[in-house]
Amino acid sequence: MSEQEKQPTADRDRTHKESGEDQASQQEVQDDGAQVSTDSTTPGVPETAIPELVIISGMSGAGRSTAAKCLEDLGWFVVDNLPPALIPTMVELGARSQGNVARIAVVVDVRGRRFFDNLRESLADLASKHVTRRIVFLESSDEALVRRFESVRRPHPLQGDGRIVDGIDAERELLRELRGDADLVIDTSSLNVHELRAKMDAQFAGEEEPALRATVMSFGFKYGLPVDADLVADMRFLPNPHWVPELRPFNGLNEEVSAYVFNQPGAKEFLDRYAELLRLIAAGYRREGKRYVTIAIGCTGGKHRSVATAEKLAARLVAEGVETVVVHRDMGRE
Repeated sequence: MSEQEKQPTADRDRTHKESGEDQASQQEVQDDGAQVSTDSTTPGVPETAIPELVIISGMSGAGRSTAAKCLEDLGWFVVDNLPPALIPTMVELGARSQGNVARIAVVVDVRGRRFFDNLRESLADLASKHVTRRIVFLESSDEALVRRFESVRRPHPLQGDGRIVDGIDAERELLRELRGDADLVIDTSSLNVHELRAKMDAQFAGEEEPALRATVMSFGFKYGLPVDADLVADMRFLPNPHWVPELRPFNGLNEEVSAYVFNQPGAKEFLDRYAELLRLIAAGYRREGKRYVTIAIGCTGGKHRSVATAEKLAARLVAEGVETVVVHRDMGRE
């Protein structure tokens, strides 16, 4: 008689019952879809569907709530003011949702400043778990922030007994390192709510994430450099159409103005070489995981040379498969 046949009937029944419970437990784990297999070669064990994560941060008054609302409208699961230490837990819960929470956006700000020191530790934890995360940082000038706080008659969260500018300075220092780590910086100094939403839509509305997205922005040096620019090109080495009476009323979108700009010595050569340089830079950005780049093209007033060049450069990028948004920051400002 075999050993199995010698086993008492009650023991055999208990063994079969425990085996069935184990199988049911394994099936429940598989159905849940949140079990991470420690052995990738084990057949029949699904890997966790890790949700996509975006962390929204930046200066108070710069538009974090608007950016979060935009992502919420695009179908993201948005959590406002989540303590940074709980971000990995939120991602884990999203992974257990069987794909119902595939994209999570977390707003992190100085209201939870006692938790803010935990953010870097949480980001390192996410990286060790191979979670794809992006940081969106909302920036704005001191003047714009002061104006916004005064218009709603609210104090800055960090000003204490001081002035609004004291709170802004303290917040900038607190967020300096996070800003440097950001994948996307959006300067909202001159943007209204609708323009900020348009920027967020341009970056996140697509069903599939492209390898690289570019914003080509024309601007006028006399109005200041764009603070969110990754690369800046100066077109003031070309003659200014402003001094041509018949071209002065028009801008760089006009065919005659564009033809005048690119008939100047060095204009076409600059465009060719700068486009070649951008191909080199874009390849490096992709290797480093940077998905967004803002290219600023400047001239004196941001009306003629920079606008014409930005349009030509954007067309080159589109032809090479780079999803591109064109913004003329200062056109019409004079």
